Order: sequence, then C-alpha cells, then structure tokens
Amino acid sequence: MTQAKPHSLNYRGRSDLSSRSFSICLTTGIPAPTLKKALRRYQILSIVPYCPDVSIFILYLPLVKMSTGKRVSTTATNRLKQDYIRIRKDPVPYVTAAPLPSNILEWHYVVRGPEKTPYEGGLYHGKLVFPQEFPFKPPSIYMITPNGRFKCNTRLCLSISDFHPDTWNPAWSVSTILTGLLSFMVELNPTLGSIETSDYTKRQLAVNSWEFNLKNQTFTELFPEIGEEARKKVNKRLEELRASTESGGAVGDVSRSLVQTGAVNFGDRQQGIVGGTLTNVLVIVGFAAFAWTVKYVLRTISQPE
Repeated sequence: MTQAKPHSLNYRGRSDLSSRSFSICLTTGIPAPTLKKALRRYQILSIVPYCPDVSIFILYLPLVKMSTGKRVSTTATNRLKQDYIRIRKDPVPYVTAAPLPSNILEWHYVVRGPEKTPYEGGLYHGKLVFPQEFPFKPPSIYMITPNGRFKCNTRLCLSISDFHPDTWNPAWSVSTILTGLLSFMVELNPTLGSIETSDYTKRQLAVNSWEFNLKNQTFTELFPEIGEEARKKVNKRLEELRASTESGGAVGDVSRSLVQTGAVNFGDRQQGIVGGTLTNVLVIVGFAAFAWTVKYVLRTISQPE
C-alpha cells in the first residue's frame, strides 16, 4: 500500500444509509491535535482502527431531505434561506416571491406591471426552479400568466437562467434574478421563449391576468393577500360590467320607445294630411255644384214663357 502524506484525507468510497450520507475516509499519520480538529470540523461519527498508523474515519455529511423525497444540499438550502430573509427585508420593486413550503428549490413570484408600460395594471405569476448545485448553477425561469412577452410554462433563455451557465455568477441572489427578469420583460429584445405582440394585446392580457391567476391553486395558496386583492378586483369589474349592461338595456328600451312613438306620430300626421286634402276637395266640389245650380236656376227664370 502506498503511504499517504500526513494530514491528508483519501476518500475511498461513499454509501447512503437511511436519510444520512456517509463518506469513508482512509488516513495515515495524522497527529492527535489535527485528529481532534477533524472530529469537530468533519462531524466524524467513529474511528475504526485499520492497522498501526492507519485509521478509517466515517464522516457524516448532513443533507436536507424534503417532503418530496428529493435531497437538497445544505449549501443550496442555506443560501436560499438567506435570500428569502433578504428579499423579505428588502423586496424587489414590483415583485413578490416565496419558495414552496414543501420544496425550497422551487420559488414562485408575482410581478406587478410597472407604470407607463403595456403591462401596467397586470399581475404576472411565474416560477424559478433551482438546481441542487445552486448557487454554482443558475435556475430555470418560467412565466405562467399570459403576458404577451414570454411563452407560458416555457423555459426562458436569459443571461441569468440555466440557458447560459457560462455567464452565471454564484454571487447573484434571487433578488438579482428577479430584477433581471423584470428588466428584460419591459424591453423588446427577442430571445428563446419570447413572443411578439402588440401593445393593445399586452394591455388586454394585463386586464385579464387577475382573473387568470385566481384559477391557479399555487398562486392563491402561496400569495393569499394578493389572491384576495385579485378576487376583489375581479368582483368589482364584474359588478361594473353588470351595471353597464343593465344601463345599456334601459337605454335600448327608451330608444325603441322613441322610435315607436315617432312612427305612430308620423302615421297620425300622414292620416291628418290625407283627411285634410279630402275635405278640401269635397268643399271645392260642393261650391262648384252650388254655383252650377244657382246658374241653372237663374237661366231658367230669365227665359220667357
């Protein structure tokens, strides 16, 4: 056997037992102080004598086991927990975000359309899916709500997404990712997963986005306050639409009544005109007959017997 250098740890194998991960380490010639330090630092569970000057260390490397059955490294978990605390203290403008209670690797976000943009008044729901290697690898980014800028439920190709691991910076946080997403959303640069629509279409989708999000159970459960706001907004719009429809119906009835009244009056006027003309004709004929009668009588009287 080749003797290893002092103070070195050579990993010979790895095995998973239950929910814990163990690593088998072979070491030689480690002084007692270094050994004690290693016990504290590497959480060594036990030391098995192998031969003089050689020991086998069994190290416990803690992992977090989620309810989904998947294992998440403590590095990703701790980093995402820190990001969540940071984003709650210092929220990203126009954006609300939170991880799923059952899986810290999946975050959901809600973007409020910024003012003076076609997205103003809209509410856009999406998600970030982080790899277990985060923060050393970037997340996948999805948009769920129809918006007119990105395809729905499709991985978006951005410099901060898993499409470009070469440009990813491990120092970037969840806040950085969401800020970059919002910035790219209000721009017009095309990318894989983007679409081109008119401003009118974007505004129509912004109006309909509130009602659309209420159909998503994850949205309503993860963001209850925003869900209640959306519910009130949708109900108010339905009441206004109903009142407008009823008002429009009343106006239509009045219009039909006026048209019918006008038709009747027009008919009456027509009948009056015809009746007046007939009367005048009869009067003229009567005068003519009377004049002819008088003339005939006078002529008869004037003739000698």
